[in-house]
Parts: sequence; structure tokens; C-alpha cells
Amino acid sequence: MNFRDGIVDAIGNTPLIRLKKVSEETGCTILGKAEFLNPGQSVKDRAALAIIKDAVARGALAPGGVIVEGTAG
Repeated sequence: MNFRDGIVDAIGNTPLIRLKKVSEETGCTILGKAEFLNPGQSVKDRAALAIIKDAVARGALAPGGVIVEGTAG
């Protein structure tokens, strides 16, 4: 059984999935990155984690601090 030790550990390392039809039509191996398998079901999970880790490392975000997030799309 494969499990993670928390939600943060579940971000990233999403699988590559071979796109069979387009691979066969082009004669190339075409892969899709399954970012929808991240906890927030978005590629934005990776960016959010990186921003938070950076803010903590710089001392800009302390325990109990506030995060304001704005995104579109």
C-alpha cells in the first residue's frame, strides 16, 4: 500500500500517463502529467508549496501568520 505522511507529502510526484491515441498517430511517445492527482487537483499546488516554503525560510511567514492568495484560471 502506498501512502503519504500528510497532505504536503502528497504534493508533486504525480504520474506521467502515456496518451495512447496521439502517441500512435504521431509515432512519438506523448505523455501527460497528471497534476489533477495533487491534493488540490491542480498544478498550482506545487507553486503554492514552493511559495510557502520560501516565505518560511526567509522568515516572512511565521506560525499563525496569514497567507493571502490570489489566482485566476
